[in-house]
Amino acid sequence: MNKWNVQCSNHDPYIYYAFQAVEVTNDVNLWAEKETNGLIKEILSPGSVNNLTRLIFANALYFKGAWNQPFDPSKTKYYDFHIHNGSSVKVPFMTSKKDQFIRAFDGFKVLCIPYEQGGDKRRFSMYFFLPNAKDGLSLCHSKVKVGDFRIPRFNVSFGLETSNMLKELGVVSPFSRGSLTKMVDYPNQDLYISHIFH
Repeated sequence: MNKWNVQCSNHDPYIYYAFQAVEVTNDVNLWAEKETNGLIKEILSPGSVNNLTRLIFANALYFKGAWNQPFDPSKTKYYDFHIHNGSSVKVPFMTSKKDQFIRAFDGFKVLCIPYEQGGDKRRFSMYFFLPNAKDGLSLCHSKVKVGDFRIPRFNVSFGLETSNMLKELGVVSPFSRGSLTKMVDYPNQDLYISHIFH
């Protein structure tokens, strides 16, 4: 019997299940971290698993792109990064003097940095909106010289619960009681999807 099928004893069921939910959440997050080589450390946030949770379906997918023109790590230097509240912090900036895809607009510029093309011929790029003002904002078509070009080193991550979005798109069947009963051999349960976390 695995740890999330254990029945409650005479102890307080809420405390027992709370401990169990934390343990299951940690197990799933450790699995995601291992499968993504440390890039995704958390799929399930605290409180996303509770005593009503019977099954967790999980997969791991991440985008690992290389810049078409890689930045030279030896040119990474610390500069001021200006925060919207008027303060600044010193952060490492990736630096290049190569021509870039950039277009100027009134009050800001848009910078396009292409990723290296993969084997399936699709092309991906990252776009940066660069305000002229230090306190924020009041598409790229041609490559131009920009002189000393710097962007801070960064990681991008986000989490999203998408069940309501899917329901609005008309995907409602998996969220109905009993919709997964034939798919999963789990006796005496009206299994259905309650949450989808990305």
